[in-house]
Amino acid sequence: MRRVDETQKFVPVRIAVLTVSDTRQSEDDKSGQTLVDRLLGDGHVLAGREIVRDERDQIAQRLRQWIADKTVDVVISTGGTGLTGRDVTVEAHRDVYEKEIEAFATVFTMISMEKIGTSAVQSRATGGVAGGTYLFALPGSPGACKDAWDGILRAQLDYRHQPCNFVEIMPRLDEHLRRK
Repeated sequence: MRRVDETQKFVPVRIAVLTVSDTRQSEDDKSGQTLVDRLLGDGHVLAGREIVRDERDQIAQRLRQWIADKTVDVVISTGGTGLTGRDVTVEAHRDVYEKEIEAFATVFTMISMEKIGTSAVQSRATGGVAGGTYLFALPGSPGACKDAWDGILRAQLDYRHQPCNFVEIMPRLDEHLRRK
């Protein structure tokens, strides 16, 4: 259920979209485009967009670059979350996480179950935080990207969402680094 406090001002979030694929090009990246359309449609800022191959080190390197970029608040990747040997996006994300958001995977699975039944168990969607940046890895289908955005991220990336949301705690995500 989405509850929005209309007395609060909307705060746009700067989001980078990363498509992980050995075969996709910008012109046929439907999942990446689905995320771009939704985030822009909801008033957020596209901070970057890239396609990288299904290579763990390349994915982690790109995530680290965006984590270090203070103009990026959130990175959403699509692709490489399945069970095959080339599916290494989850491992790359976990290579850079400081903290994993375990409930993200649980809620995504719940939403997926409503749409695709037990096939939802084949997804390894994940979320986490590193360097004050939120990171989410979604399956490579436009439907899964729609489900994750519409069912989780739209609300959690809206400062007005009640009773709590990811945006309101952004200033404190890297407080452990400032205490030194």
